Amino acid sequence: MRCFQNKAGTATATIAAGDTLGFIANAMVSHFGPLQFYMAKVPDSANINTWEASGNVWFKVASISALQGNGPLTSDEITWPAYKKTVVDFRMPKNVPDGKYLVRVESIALHQAQSVGGAQMYLSCAQVEVTNGGAGTPGPLVSFPGAYSANDPGLLWSYYPVATSYKAPGPAVWTG
Repeated sequence: MRCFQNKAGTATATIAAGDTLGFIANAMVSHFGPLQFYMAKVPDSANINTWEASGNVWFKVASISALQGNGPLTSDEITWPAYKKTVVDFRMPKNVPDGKYLVRVESIALHQAQSVGGAQMYLSCAQVEVTNGGAGTPGPLVSFPGAYSANDPGLLWSYYPVATSYKAPGPAVWTG
């Protein structure tokens, strides 16, 4: 559940606050469920290539979750907009402070989430340097591991009988 567990990142992209940051997958998102984006600010004294981002340093900046309010939730791309995509993106909040960040994108597969531990997590991470940022205070801050519990309603969820609501796990999205 942590970024760069087996290998450190090697390149850092530059992005202006308020711009869109995209991720391209080698394969499409092959299971329905939410797609979430988190960021963690690298301390000035740390090396972005080796920083482990432990503790309460992550804040959620975007979530592509179930489209609700139109009746039953299904297991298709009509309900889950990230399902079957190979490119996903989010808009960087305009008030995110300048600096270096780790960015975590996670796909939570819910096709087996009807039992504890059945939700599957697929994640990827990137390194960015934010420019033209603001003076916002991102939060709430969470840790990985630790932000989720196997019993969270967003991880222990079934679409049988037909569900009409879903709430992705983790903190609220910080919009800046």
